[in-house]
Formats: sequence, C-alpha cells, structure tokens
Amino acid sequence: MSAERHEPLAPARATWVHALQRAWLARGALACLLWPLSLLTRAAWALRSALYRSGLKRSSRLPVPVLVVGNVVVGGSGKTPTLIGLVQHLQAQGWRPGVLSRGHGRRSTGCLPVQADSHADQTGDEPLLIAQATGVPVYVGRDRAAAGRALLAAHPGVNLLLCDDGMQHWALARDLTVLVFDARGHGNGWLLPAGMLRQPWPAPVWGGGPLLMLQTGLPAGARPDPALAAGAPAFAATRRLTDQAYDAHGRRLALQRWVQSPAHGHGEQGKTEVEPAPVSATLRCAALAGIAQPEAFFALLRQRGLALQHTLALPDHADGATLLQALAPYPSDLDWLCTEKDAVKLFAALRQPGAPAHRVWAVALEQEPDCGFYAAIDQALGRVAAPSP
Repeated sequence: MSAERHEPLAPARATWVHALQRAWLARGALACLLWPLSLLTRAAWALRSALYRSGLKRSSRLPVPVLVVGNVVVGGSGKTPTLIGLVQHLQAQGWRPGVLSRGHGRRSTGCLPVQADSHADQTGDEPLLIAQATGVPVYVGRDRAAAGRALLAAHPGVNLLLCDDGMQHWALARDLTVLVFDARGHGNGWLLPAGMLRQPWPAPVWGGGPLLMLQTGLPAGARPDPALAAGAPAFAATRRLTDQAYDAHGRRLALQRWVQSPAHGHGEQGKTEVEPAPVSATLRCAALAGIAQPEAFFALLRQRGLALQHTLALPDHADGATLLQALAPYPSDLDWLCTEKDAVKLFAALRQPGAPAHRVWAVALEQEPDCGFYAAIDQALGRVAAPSP
C-alpha cells in the first residue's frame, strides 16, 4: 500500500493556518511578533464589557432557562458533540429542549428554523448536524434572543434552550454555562492573533449563573486541568470514533472492514454483521475533513488501525461544492471517510442528479464525559427550574 499523502485544497492558506495553530501553543517567535496585535483584541473586549456594565447594551431574558455551551478559544474544542450529548441527556431527564445557534458559514440572513432536510448553505453545517442528530427544534439567527423568541412561538412546549457557541453572546441572558476546552487548554494564554484565546481568561462569566468546565479529548483516566476552570467544577471527556460508518444512502459498514481483508471481515463479537456495501477489493481508503482541527480526525482513524492513502485538510465549514472539488482528482475506487459535519454538506451534493460517483462514508464521534458531569448539570438546572410534566 502506498505511503499516505497529505494534500490540502489550499496549500498556502493551510500552511498559514497550521503555523498559527502551532504558534498558539507556545510563546515563540511568531506568537511574540503577533502579540502587539492582541492588544487590539483586549481593547475591543474592554470596550464591549464597559458598554454592558454601563447599561448602554443590555441582555434579553427569555421565559425559559438558557444553558450556554461555548468556549474561550478558537475552533475544535468539542462544542457540538458536547451540545448534542447534553440535548440527549436532558431529553432523558424529561426536559423538552430547543437549540439556538448563529449558523456560522450560512449564506442566509435573519432568523430561520432548521429542519433535518434543510440545506447547510442556508442554516450552517453545525446547526443542521444538531437538528439531524437530536430531532429537537433548532433556530439560527445572529440575534440569539430573537431566534429564541421565534423558536418558543413556534414550539410552545419547549421548556429549556441551549445556546450553541454562546459564551461571548452577552445579548442573551443565561442561567448556566458549560465552558468547553480540548486537550490544548488555552495554549500560550494570549489573545488572538498571538494566541488562541477569544477573550481574556480567567474572567467573570457575563450574566452570572453557575459555570461548569468540560475538557474534551483527554486520554481515559486523565483529569482536567483545574487552571482552566477558574474555580468552577471541572470534568473530563474522552473521544472515540463509532464502530460503523454510513453513506449518503444510509448503508452502514464496520470500520474494521478497512482494516481486515474482505475475506476475513466480520462484525464485532456479539453483534450482527452490518449490511455489506461495495468496497474496493484492496480496501483502499482516504480521509477528508473540513473542520477546525482536521488532523485530530485523521489521528482517530489511524488509532483504529486504518491506513489512509490520502488526507485532505480543508477549510473549516467548507461547503459541499468545495468538498466535491477536493475529491475530483482522485480515482473512483477510493473509499473516503469524513466527519459528520462534512457529511451534512457532502451527502446532499452526492444525492444530486449527475453528481460524481464518489464513495464517501461518514464516521460519527462519540464523546463520553465523566459520570459526574451530567449530575452537575441536573443539579445546576434544578436550582433554576424543574422540567414540567
């Protein structure tokens, strides 16, 4: 099998992005060079804080509790799987949640509902993934308070709202905040562009209410970094890929089929073999990811024993056309593995009449927090309100 090749769609852009991501982990030459620009970020943050403290800008409170899931660092910390896990847990506890999101990367404006069959160009890829994964009402809008009012008007049974990526969205009052970090922590501790911090941290959480910190992507048994939590309860979460991939037509295939030969492939012990699907005789596979940290996805695939012949690191929130364009130069006998965030765009493009016959499989990410995390969520929400019958 040939050696793996890394072929990003935009080499110059990818080079700068990767250089910045490396610089954010230490206070090296590039970070120090960019540090003066971080003073502008600090000044803008101080001005914004002053406007809210003075009352010139105000927060709107909605008639149901609001749980914010956010971060203070740029990209890839695990907000979306954290939010999906929270929605599923809260549903099991009797809550009827809805989700608010800005809808980053969408081409539409205003406040819109997100349906399972919506187009990512209109809603954003992450809200569409949340809607498909949870089935709860999801609305997107730059003004999250207005989006919340629209959601509650359309779905009066909703009794709890989760605000995706809402840490810096002070216009919406909150009752509980879940702050998400990944294994990088806060890097070198500097503000953008010299570091990965979007805001000064530690800092008071605007609007009050309890704060919980979740650090994702840690090895099993590892403890979260208490310095990140600013005195709040801190929890860890592990990540792994699911045992099956699925394609645009709903067919499922065990990841193990890309590790073993077809003659010896079988389902996991104690589990029924999933439906066979066309795979290349040599089980050749590659991977693409249009996420903030594509190498993290590739590393998880390698950990499962997959030998990736190609990896395509694409811009975060890359649209369906860009993803298809990236696959165009490659032979049709490759099985491409992608994230679910990419799949909500790529699968829609592949279902179109006349679309190229690429074999693309999505691999879901499972995130398992400490057992005490959800108990802490329940306790914090219990102080605000209990789910109505």
